[in-house]
Amino acid sequence: MTKLPSNLDPTKTGAVEAHRARLSTVRGGGSGPKGGWIFISVLVLLALGLGALVNWRLNTAATAKPAGGRGGMGGPVPVVTGQVMKTNVAVYLEGLGTVQAFNSVTVHVRVDGQLEKVNFTEGQAVHAGEVLAEIDPAPYLATRAQAAAKKGQDEAQLNLQRIELKREADLLAAKINSQDSYDQVAAQVKTLEAAVTADQAAIDSAQVQVNYTKVTSPLDGLTGVRLVDQGNIVHASDAGGLVVIAQMRPISVMFTLPEQNLAQIQQQSRAGILTVLATDRDNTTVLDRGQVTVIDNSIDPTTGTIRLKATFPNEKTQLWPGQFINTRLQLLTRTNALVVPEAAVQRGPKGAFIFVVKDEDTVEVRAVTVGQIQDGLALINDGLDMGEEVVVDGQYKLQDGSRIRLAGSGTPGKGIATATNRP
Repeated sequence: MTKLPSNLDPTKTGAVEAHRARLSTVRGGGSGPKGGWIFISVLVLLALGLGALVNWRLNTAATAKPAGGRGGMGGPVPVVTGQVMKTNVAVYLEGLGTVQAFNSVTVHVRVDGQLEKVNFTEGQAVHAGEVLAEIDPAPYLATRAQAAAKKGQDEAQLNLQRIELKREADLLAAKINSQDSYDQVAAQVKTLEAAVTADQAAIDSAQVQVNYTKVTSPLDGLTGVRLVDQGNIVHASDAGGLVVIAQMRPISVMFTLPEQNLAQIQQQSRAGILTVLATDRDNTTVLDRGQVTVIDNSIDPTTGTIRLKATFPNEKTQLWPGQFINTRLQLLTRTNALVVPEAAVQRGPKGAFIFVVKDEDTVEVRAVTVGQIQDGLALINDGLDMGEEVVVDGQYKLQDGSRIRLAGSGTPGKGIATATNRP
């Protein structure tokens, strides 16, 4: 059989044509080589149109931007300003304190017996000498009566011996009786006198026991939870006691301050009494004002702090034993100190700074040294001068050299009123 050349083989020729048709479809989607060029042209036109659109948007944004200088888009930045002022500022040292009762006493019974009456309610304010509870006094009354009877008996014997001693003295003077007989009767008189004195002591001791059956308060204060109920047998050796009484007026506060402040504290304490403010945990409401009474004689080496004790009158009983409070020790008062509203102070990587208003309605960034921030005022140690105007609101849109317009005004006086409600 004669074999045809491959280029004349009808089966292979059909396969080649089919392959070429598929390639043409993939490249251009058409039926020939022109389809690929059409597809590429469409892509180029789309890219050019997208570039023109972006360029138009950028030109529109540039045209719409106002000539606001460095104030940014939207023109001058609206701000609220305040002035640097001079005033007297109290310098405080802040610490954390714990309230303690001025005196705290666990009331124990002093004699054994049945608890007949409880005369107080839990949480009641009591006074020194007030009867809190009563113990059955019958056994102690009987002991007192027994001691009184013994005294009566010894007194009767003593009276008889005194009569006998007088008789012996008369006989001795008449030289009828001997000195030895007189001395014996005199010794018996002395013995009976000692016995009567001992009997009186026994009566007094029994009376003390009777008095102890009435349990009284040793001080003015507030009772806590009752530890023993009426009807129980109580003993003087009981560890728990009857109730705990805490003296609330006055009251004490123990607080700590860093050891580096010790020299200043000692210096100011020698100059006069140090005042302490007790504030609540949010450090806004002043609960009471007191005075430092004790500076501890050692520094805690584990924390590097010094302990101080202050006494507060606590007339409104706003301080409670065990309560955690903030303390502010008034160290001194700085006269004619420069202050600005607290809101004017900003913080950055290089420290505190303030936006200061310039004559041409622009601002500059000024680094400052802040002494303390208290009651809505920032005490400025360095960086500002009296009368300068500073921005107190709207700083988040500003930078050095930004133009501003005044949306309002604020002064340190207004800053106090709006920034704090402390008395």
